Amino acid sequence: MTCTFYKQRQLEEPAAVSNLWNYLAFVAFVVISALIPIRKRLCSRRVKTKEDYVFGAGHISTLAMMLSIARGTLGVISVLGYPSEFFYRGTAMWETLYGMMTAYPIVCFVFIPVYFDLGITSVYQYLELRFNSRLVRCLASGTYILRTLLSLGVTIYTPTVALNTIIGVPYWASLLCITCISIFFNALGGMKAAVAADVIQSLSMTAMLVAIVIYCSVENGGLVRLVEIGEEHGRMNFFNFAADLHLRVTTTSAWLGELFMSLSLLGCQQNFVQRYLSMPNFSKIKRTMLINIPLVAVLFSLPWFVGIGIFTVYRNCDPLKVGLIEKMDQILPYFMVDYFANIPGVWGLFVGTLFNGALTLNISNINSLATVTWEDFLSLVPGLKKKTDSYQLTVIKFVGTIYAVLIMGIAFLVGLLSGVIESSVLVLSATSGPLLGVFILAMFIPFANWKGASLGMIVSHIITVWIVAGRLMYVEVSNSMLPTSIDSCPVQYPDTTNATLYLHEFLASRSASSALTDESFLYWIYSISYMYYGVFGTILTVAVGIVFSLATWTDLDAYNTKMLHPAVRWLHSRSPFGGKRFGSFEVSSGKKPPTLTVAVVSSQEGGVVPEKGAEKS
Repeated sequence: MTCTFYKQRQLEEPAAVSNLWNYLAFVAFVVISALIPIRKRLCSRRVKTKEDYVFGAGHISTLAMMLSIARGTLGVISVLGYPSEFFYRGTAMWETLYGMMTAYPIVCFVFIPVYFDLGITSVYQYLELRFNSRLVRCLASGTYILRTLLSLGVTIYTPTVALNTIIGVPYWASLLCITCISIFFNALGGMKAAVAADVIQSLSMTAMLVAIVIYCSVENGGLVRLVEIGEEHGRMNFFNFAADLHLRVTTTSAWLGELFMSLSLLGCQQNFVQRYLSMPNFSKIKRTMLINIPLVAVLFSLPWFVGIGIFTVYRNCDPLKVGLIEKMDQILPYFMVDYFANIPGVWGLFVGTLFNGALTLNISNINSLATVTWEDFLSLVPGLKKKTDSYQLTVIKFVGTIYAVLIMGIAFLVGLLSGVIESSVLVLSATSGPLLGVFILAMFIPFANWKGASLGMIVSHIITVWIVAGRLMYVEVSNSMLPTSIDSCPVQYPDTTNATLYLHEFLASRSASSALTDESFLYWIYSISYMYYGVFGTILTVAVGIVFSLATWTDLDAYNTKMLHPAVRWLHSRSPFGGKRFGSFEVSSGKKPPTLTVAVVSSQEGGVVPEKGAEKS
């Protein structure tokens, strides 16, 4: 089969490339994926309380939780994006795996012990207990809600493009289907349904990627030969330690940038922390997290091996250069059509996996969004404070339904406004720093107060968003693609599409109208690699928080030293500032407003000594 197949099929059948078998395979895959969690729900006891919904009542297996957490680090965008990244840019971005693997033990031994001992429901509840401030908590949870909504809008839109292009399903129908199924699972059982859906998606996506790697290996002389071909064509570009902050990706920026982003994601984001806290004890959490490190490495690397295989197939006939595809991310769908369209049902399974991937990610995040909204916002409403647990559960499920509909609306906007995707991804990356920074202040800086934490987050948000906006407006998008060949293409295609011409004209006009020059300081700032946004945002939050906290600390900022990391608490008790006044919270799983007792920390014993007659609520 030649690489002209897809182009010919597009001309012959523009509305629907698939056939009846592909329709049946797609529907069967989605239905079976839905029935397995439903059966699990019917065979288990009914979800009666908020804790059952949020945490799965502690009845989720270690293996299921491992797959769920590992699946949460990967998504539909990874499956489509990493193969094309290897094909056109090499392995530089793969080195973000170093940062991801470094983040897991840090989260396991630094963040989780603090959360688990407090028995909290929302991770942002911890910030209120630490700073005795609703403002800090709402800033953090609001940031999480906003970036998750935008991210999910982009995520669920991704498979609808494939469904529309290949099977002919309208965008609105795909989005409506995803939304309705998400609402159903949200009402079905919360965390258990989300974890079950994640497990199914992990297994199906892994099976699909492994099948592609095996096929490419068999057809091209084995896996070792695939790697050799990639190395011969300059795709194995590991260990670039260049100190230039403006290079798109280096080994240093990949490791450091991903480390900060993963710490923010795994250690400070509700949907992940919610999974940790659903397990019955810390030893089980630790075992799950540490075993997850090699599992994540394998799952993360699979799409890259798919990219190696696809590059081997098309190394002498680049579909993008000859105009068979319009965007680099279409290389995997093109490969599937080119080589597997004659096998009944394969296309349907492929699109079904993408559809199910977006669906499961939507389900698990809706659960977390609804929980955060209740704990951090709705529970403050006077009429809702003292309602029964079953009533709270009903409200959380209703909020999840609203979010599902809202995400569908955002996905429609993503389809209408072509420039939103790149902008939203950059803004989402800029939010990692402020979130991680405020948690570092809370756990590791004993004298940090709510004023410093709030101002640090606000300043960091403003500056990082300003840098992102400057990058979008003034910095020309770098091509930075490795060379490809069309020497072996069976038909001579024009190597420049209308879309490419329009892009070059747009970039040229934008560059000509720019008031900045390459030598200006602002241009230097704007052109810094986006991999460092999380690092800079974290440093800004911590630095501003420390300075302002030192300038504004009073005894009213008292808090319980149990909110600090145990090592920091031990060191502080033996420092010259060990006698500073702090407070003691009564913490009971977030069910009651905490009571603060002002106390004095003994520098000799490191304990909390209540001060007589000094209580406040």
